Amino acid sequence: MDAGSEADVPRLSARAGARSWRGPRRRHPALFTVVCAAIAALVLAACSSSTSTPSASSSGSGKVSGTVVVFAATSLTDAFNKIGAQFEKAHPGVTVKFNYNGSSSLATSITQGAPADVFASAAPANMKTVTDAGDAAGTPQVFTRNTGEIMDLANPAIKVAVCAPEVPCGAVATAIFKNAGVTVKPVSEETNVGGVVTKVTLGEVDAGIVYVTDVKESEGKAIGVPIPASQNDITEYPIAQVKGAPNATGAKAFISYVLGPDGQKVLASFGFLPPG
Repeated sequence: MDAGSEADVPRLSARAGARSWRGPRRRHPALFTVVCAAIAALVLAACSSSTSTPSASSSGSGKVSGTVVVFAATSLTDAFNKIGAQFEKAHPGVTVKFNYNGSSSLATSITQGAPADVFASAAPANMKTVTDAGDAAGTPQVFTRNTGEIMDLANPAIKVAVCAPEVPCGAVATAIFKNAGVTVKPVSEETNVGGVVTKVTLGEVDAGIVYVTDVKESEGKAIGVPIPASQNDITEYPIAQVKGAPNATGAKAFISYVLGPDGQKVLASFGFLPPG
């Protein structure tokens, strides 16, 4: 179906949890269908944050000190900022420094030798880039999942922005288009989901495909449209310690915190899905 006719369009949901790394990204079709009409903007709705108190028991073994450098997918920004603050409170004197960007860009930086302690990817494929290069210490673990949300794209007059195909949110968009049976010609392909959110909220495009968590974080800036889950796509988020991490003890403790109850509560409060 081309972009000039109406089509069923999908939506996804979210939460949080942790399990072992299993390789390629899985898709989870949903059970319902809705027909979306052409709309002028994509939505984003803010989600409340968790107020759980950090506990030292959520961290890894060994005394944590110094700075922990975490390379994380852009879609994790708000949730990880909160987790980082709680982690620092649980470990006085420790600083967590985040580098947020598209997972593909972060994976490339790590394989090229960028100093990092932890890598949290928005898709297994980008984590595989790091593991295949021998730059991950141990086995990555899936700590949460996320889904996409879009508006009706059947009207060719609507300007649409998506992530580039190699970026996790771009892969989700591609799967959604395929599941919906529509052909979409975006006016912009961004390097991370934050770029799509910015273009939509600034009115530079009429619609975009982002994660449900992005929708929750930007309430009032755009309008969200439910997507039939049967046509949606889900991406898993793996996390791993980087080989040769400058602060290996800190890396282990941070990963443990993310996988633990306090970290999982924060992720759930921002709309992330449990690992499955």
